Amino acid sequence: MSSTTDASAARAQIAARTLRTDRWWLPPLATFIAFTAWVAYATVRSFMQEYYYVAEYNYLTPFYSPCVSVGCVPEASHLGQFLPDVWWLPYAAVSLPFLLLFRLTCYYYRKAYYRAFWLSPPACAVAEPHAKYTGETRFPLIMQNLHRYFFYIATAIALLNTYDAILSFTKADGSFGLGLGNIILVVNVVFLWGYSLSCHSCRSIIGGRLNHFSKHPVRYKLWGFVSRLNTKHMQYAWITLATLAFTDFYVMAVSAGWISDLRIVG
Repeated sequence: MSSTTDASAARAQIAARTLRTDRWWLPPLATFIAFTAWVAYATVRSFMQEYYYVAEYNYLTPFYSPCVSVGCVPEASHLGQFLPDVWWLPYAAVSLPFLLLFRLTCYYYRKAYYRAFWLSPPACAVAEPHAKYTGETRFPLIMQNLHRYFFYIATAIALLNTYDAILSFTKADGSFGLGLGNIILVVNVVFLWGYSLSCHSCRSIIGGRLNHFSKHPVRYKLWGFVSRLNTKHMQYAWITLATLAFTDFYVMAVSAGWISDLRIVG
């Protein structure tokens, strides 16, 4: 074994996986549990194909927007109904794959699940168990380079979710209505926009390829706004997981008749 002080040594020859004495394993463990629980819930809900729409108040869960199966409620099918109604195909099969890919390729989520699921590495100053590392140069990780394109599609879906939230203020009889469900849908959309606009790709798109910000004052102001949001990207990533699940559960509970929507107006 070469000496750790030998200048020719490629790296320090330390047998221990880490010299850290703190509970470095807690953050990746917590991330693993939280991600696993969320994915399990989202998977079950996506394939339930019921309790996704409250006709009286026009509440549509974001998990099913847009609903493009022939089995969907027509009022929830903003983009039409063109997919077969089979149990193995989610009603929102058009949007869900792209939303999943947008989050999977997200810069923050990469760090989170690389550490929590692949232990690559599990924490700073902790050796990873993999003998070889090729980075994001081979399939499937080379797909991470498509994050910017998934961002465009996710933005379009966020616009659709915004439309759903606005539409929910009009009841089935055409009158104005305001309930707890409206507030939940709007809060969810606000945080979804916070997550999307704080995306690193969004910041690059707005401020990229500019040599002189002074010649582009509008883009500079937008870049400054997005840059401030970008510092909270991790928080928005976690908050939106919570708001998406809570919004879906609330719509499901009202649709199934487990609870009644708390009405404020109408």
